[in-house]
Amino acid sequence: MKKIIIPVDFSQHSEYALEAGAALAKQHNAELIVMHMLELSESIFSTSGSEKSEETAFMLMVTNKNFEEFLDKPYLEGITVTPLIKHHKVLKEVSEVASYEKADLVIMGSRGHSEHDGVFTGSNTEKVVRYSDTPVLVIKSKPSSVNFKNVVLGCDFNEESVSAVKNALETLNKLADKVTLLHVNLPNLSFLSTDEINEKVDDFLKLAHLDKKDLNIAYASDHMVEDGVLNYAKREGADAVSIITHGRTGLSHFFGGSISEDLVNHSNLPVITFKL
Repeated sequence: MKKIIIPVDFSQHSEYALEAGAALAKQHNAELIVMHMLELSESIFSTSGSEKSEETAFMLMVTNKNFEEFLDKPYLEGITVTPLIKHHKVLKEVSEVASYEKADLVIMGSRGHSEHDGVFTGSNTEKVVRYSDTPVLVIKSKPSSVNFKNVVLGCDFNEESVSAVKNALETLNKLADKVTLLHVNLPNLSFLSTDEINEKVDDFLKLAHLDKKDLNIAYASDHMVEDGVLNYAKREGADAVSIITHGRTGLSHFFGGSISEDLVNHSNLPVITFKL
């Protein structure tokens, strides 16, 4: 892990993400790229060139001052930190910057849905998760530790997920002592018998060239995938959950709807998302 992107709006949730990023940067000797997106008012686009330049210059001056104060944290000592200012709040740019920088991880805070339209509202965090080809770690509260003991990775065990699961395991094994691959068995048309689940898992592991004895695999039954993942995580005392997303097209057959985005908004635990 060499580069970590942290989008910030200088709020308390920004600091939660920054503190988590600092801890990971120290563990992996990584660089932090701390990114802020200016919220330029609509009126600026109807002003003259000189007035537009003056307002932009003023906002840049204010942002640089905010950055200086925000990054004045003792836990950042000894870490390479690169501030980055983008002129518009276009959340797709988080993914673009992460790809350009070849970042290993994006870290964001989230406070759920809110009437305030800062970077860290649930809806904006969802957009970053949807666009990002880079894994996204969503932090919901002040991190007590980023040394996760047990991460639960929801897995559909479908053929199309092989590459994403292998990439997820590679990253999660660096972050956690234990990773549990969890299949949530759903009622009605999605229901599988025990023999059917075991056969599906065995076929998946064969395609992925993974050895069952090296993995922690669990099954749970619930009415919805997100409930199954969160309830299992609670029962097992997990300290983070993880999901593989389909991005803008929704999720895989197993993760119908917007399961990853629901988890981001409703989980009190950190959520780590990976793009299919």
